[in-house]
Amino acid sequence: MLTDIRSEVALTRHMIGKDALDPRVMAAMAEVPRDAFVPDDVKYAAFANGPLPIGHGQTISQPYIVALMTDLIAPQPGHRVLEIGTGSGYQTAVLSLLCDTVYSIDLVAPLTDAAAERLEGLGYHNVVTTTANGYQGWPEHAPFDGIIVTAAASHIPPALVEQLRPGGRMAIPVGEPYGLQELMLVEKDEAGRVEQHAVLGVAFVPLIDRSPAPA
Repeated sequence: MLTDIRSEVALTRHMIGKDALDPRVMAAMAEVPRDAFVPDDVKYAAFANGPLPIGHGQTISQPYIVALMTDLIAPQPGHRVLEIGTGSGYQTAVLSLLCDTVYSIDLVAPLTDAAAERLEGLGYHNVVTTTANGYQGWPEHAPFDGIIVTAAASHIPPALVEQLRPGGRMAIPVGEPYGLQELMLVEKDEAGRVEQHAVLGVAFVPLIDRSPAPA
C-alpha cells in the first residue's frame, strides 16, 4: 500500500507540488491497520489503493487520498483537528497518531457509533465523535488547527472557515455529487486572511447538508 501511495505521489507531483509526503504521515499510514476498518466482505482488498464501500452509501477513501489530505493539513503534536465524515474511522485513526485530539463528525449515526467503538477498541483514545451536520462544524470545540472533510461539499462552508484557527489549514473536496470535484486547500494566515487553491481532481461521495431551510 505504501508503495502505491509513493507511486501516486510521483504521478501527481506537479499537481500537489511535492515529490514526497511527510514521513510522519507515511509512518501513520503504515501503522494503522486498514483491514480493521473495512467490512468482512471486502477485507481481501483492504490494502489495495482504492476506495471501498462501508455501508449506508458511504466509502472508505483511497489510501493515497487519505495520506495526501493528511499531509495537506500538516497535523502536529498539540494540534486539534476536526474531521467531517467519520465513516469507518480510518482517516480518524491516522490523524489521531499525528495530533493531540481529533474531533470527528458524521451525519450517519450507525457509522458514528460503530467507528467510535472500533477506535476505542483499537486503542485510539484521543478521538471525540458525534453525529451532526458537518456543514456546521463543531463550534463548541473550535478553533481547530486543521480540518479534513471526507465528502464532497457543494461549496466551502463558511462555518468551517470560521472555525479554522489563524495559521490553520483545511483540505476539502468541492464539486458536484458524483461529478466534477476538486480537492481544495484552504489556508488562514495569522492575520485571518483566507486563501484557497485547487490541488487535484477527486471523486467523493457527497457531503449532505441537513441545515433547516431558510424561512
